[in-house]
Amino acid sequence: MTLADLPTIIPAFGVLALLFTWWKTKEINNAPEGTARMGKIAKSIQEGAMAFLKAEYKILLWFVVGVAVLLYWSGSTNDPESQGMIAVAFVVGAVCSALAGYLGMKVATKANVRTANAAQESLGKALEVAFAGGSVMGLGVVGLGILGLGGLFAYFGNHFDAFGPGKSLGTTLSVLTGFSFGASSIALFARVGGGIYTKAADVGADLVGKVEAGIPEDHPLNPATIADNVGDNVGDVAGMGADLFESYVGSIIGTMILGAAMVAAAGQSFTDNLAGLSPVLLPLVLGAIGIVTSILGTFLVKVRDGGDPHKALNAGEFASSFAMIVAAYFVIGKLLPVEWVSGGKEYSADGVFYAIIIGLIAGLAIGKITEHYTGTGTKPVRSIVDQSVTGYATNIISGLGVGMISTTFPIIILAVAVVGAYEFAGLYGIAIAAVGMLSNTGIQLAVDAYGPISDNAGGIAEMSELPSEVRQRTDKLDAVGNTTAAIGKGFAIGSAALTALALFAAFKVEANITVIDVSAPKVMAGLFIGAMLPFLFSALAMGAVGRAAMAMIQEVRRQFKNIPALKTALEVMQCNEGKPTEEWTDEERKQFDEAIDSAEYGKCVEISTQSAIKEMIAPGLVAILTPVVIGLGGEHFFPGSGAVMLGGLLAGVTASGVLMALFQSNAGGAWDNAKKMVEEGYEINGEIHGKGSDIHKATVVGDTVGDPLKDTSGPSLNILLKLMSVVALVLAPFIKVP
Repeated sequence: MTLADLPTIIPAFGVLALLFTWWKTKEINNAPEGTARMGKIAKSIQEGAMAFLKAEYKILLWFVVGVAVLLYWSGSTNDPESQGMIAVAFVVGAVCSALAGYLGMKVATKANVRTANAAQESLGKALEVAFAGGSVMGLGVVGLGILGLGGLFAYFGNHFDAFGPGKSLGTTLSVLTGFSFGASSIALFARVGGGIYTKAADVGADLVGKVEAGIPEDHPLNPATIADNVGDNVGDVAGMGADLFESYVGSIIGTMILGAAMVAAAGQSFTDNLAGLSPVLLPLVLGAIGIVTSILGTFLVKVRDGGDPHKALNAGEFASSFAMIVAAYFVIGKLLPVEWVSGGKEYSADGVFYAIIIGLIAGLAIGKITEHYTGTGTKPVRSIVDQSVTGYATNIISGLGVGMISTTFPIIILAVAVVGAYEFAGLYGIAIAAVGMLSNTGIQLAVDAYGPISDNAGGIAEMSELPSEVRQRTDKLDAVGNTTAAIGKGFAIGSAALTALALFAAFKVEANITVIDVSAPKVMAGLFIGAMLPFLFSALAMGAVGRAAMAMIQEVRRQFKNIPALKTALEVMQCNEGKPTEEWTDEERKQFDEAIDSAEYGKCVEISTQSAIKEMIAPGLVAILTPVVIGLGGEHFFPGSGAVMLGGLLAGVTASGVLMALFQSNAGGAWDNAKKMVEEGYEINGEIHGKGSDIHKATVVGDTVGDPLKDTSGPSLNILLKLMSVVALVLAPFIKVP
């Protein structure tokens, strides 16, 4: 195999990942579901999740068609040869992103009930099933990313004759930005829509069920329970998958563009490496290798009953990272020249390797810091519980403080990573650091997606009234899942920051910008508008959750009040407080079963679906249209200034957005685990405070405030940063500085 063969070989690694997901899916389908009641509950969750995706994709289909027509009409790169090609890339990117979410959620909603059933046997078996479901999401994302991106690169490269000596890659790479635009667009709507869905259901289930009715989470008498479990999938599986899919392909495309620019500046240094293709191909090759190392890592995730699932997950993730580092060292040495000069500075293959190491270390460090500020039992989370003694207000104040201070060290790490990567390999180093951070996305996302599957399994165990040891096992998996989810959110934010910087640098190259002077009034205006956008975007997302949650709360209250069987069953529960249902009288048990059958779960699912579809439009339009208005509008009114104004906008939204995303995600995560600590029993001055106590009620309110922060507006900001940079990259040929 020679370097010239790589463009056609790389997509095969995407096929390998998809074959692995097919094998894991078959393995999950062959596992038993359990009792008829478990199957019925799981079917309701599956139908609710698929109904949401169907409704969402119907709306997005029109959006994709409309944008594709506009891109085809615009001609994309002002190059007649590329007419319509960017529209093709956009559609393929959108389809791959949507397909990744669909496949991941389809399998996750099958794995949840099988995890609950496996938990009746052992903790290890339950972990095996839950992680298998997560690995389908993880490897599906990277498989479709490499297959779609690598396949288009090979096709466009041959079409534009970009692989021959002396040929320019410019048109091929400009057209390829459409793939990232398609992925980013779907990711934004999936993240925002999924976040609104899950939090509307969660808030309704918590405030009315836990606080007002006094029933446990995931109790079958709570009409919002099914919608809540559906929300875990549409938000934390499909949403997170779309988020990291976008980061994954965005970092690769940004690095490819900067690699081509580096070759152009380096002159003859790369002539022995297929006319300068090696730094362009390197991010694709690293992504392909990451698929192999992620698959290998999945085989190490095993735990015995009584063991620690967290250690098992870490074993797979760290082994995969180590294998990736070793493979990257040899690949870089093979592809890149030993040394070269670019822009008057000397760089080396070792410098590129060090930049990748910096990216990997930064990702792990941000994840660990996130775990410290949001993990169960940590000092910051304990401080929130301690301050909840004096009520709701002090709980909110302490949670806000934890969220704000949690931004400090991740930002310092990002700053050090950016400077270090730049010193080792210039702008290309920053971009390749993002690729390094995301190279093991397959197993990273598998670890993250395992969390909501375990959470759903616990809900199904509760609703199916399985033995207490089953719920203990699923709760153990879920507790680890909460930690991995928090780490995953920190990882997603860190990767979003580096990916946005890589795309920003690529935009500068494509728009022919040498310097962005922040003291220039037009640039400063763009900077201020960009810094404001995360606040506006968050406000729109939070307002959407509030309105949807109000509708959900009113519906749950209506059912508790107007459905006689539900009302009677709640009274029976209060009379039998603390007594297991199997000890009830036959008449009480009959009333309880009738109440479960009378609960109108579908009404709550419908409210969440309609609210999410309606409310996701406004934030999405803000993210897509703002760079268009600033870039093209600035160019129209101030000829020659559109590109630098858009550069100022990107700088502002990146700096402000990363801080806001960290603050919101970490504050929400800390509030969530503060509530869980109380529910497990928290000792203050020799007294144990648990469910139903005043401290518990305060932490439930804090968690309710934090939920939309950590699961809707916070994670959605990751996509805002990247999407605006991608839109700017697509616009660059039209506002290029002369």
